Amino acid sequence: MLDPVDHKILAALVRDARIPNNALAAEVGIAPSTCLGRVRALREAGVIRGYHADLDPEAIGLPLQAMIAVRLRAGARDRMRLFTERMQARPEVRNIYFLAGADDFLLDVATSDAASLRSFVVDVLSARPEVALTETNLIFEHVRGQAG
Repeated sequence: MLDPVDHKILAALVRDARIPNNALAAEVGIAPSTCLGRVRALREAGVIRGYHADLDPEAIGLPLQAMIAVRLRAGARDRMRLFTERMQARPEVRNIYFLAGADDFLLDVATSDAASLRSFVVDVLSARPEVALTETNLIFEHVRGQAG
């Protein structure tokens, strides 16, 4: 169970995952050695799953972003893991969300242009025999929430 100090540590790390331990400890109001131990425990417990660089898709040549809802055919439920693995291997796919509800997956993708996005949807997704339906929504802007 996380206590208020853990929540403060996590909030500070979400704002700046590169914050030095001594600065994090000072912000949270605990000793640096205690802070280091708590962060280590949060990592070992799987609360902190990792640290990553948040890249601007446009700056790296992928200005067109979309969220694509994917529904698999009823008889293809046994291929969900394989579908996920195939999508993880695609350079366009930034995140994969497995959903409850009408759609099975939501794919966060970034491409260089509309033709590349169309090719991904038509040639990669819709061409798969297990895919029943896709729905593409373009992302105009992404604003990160407080929780990361």
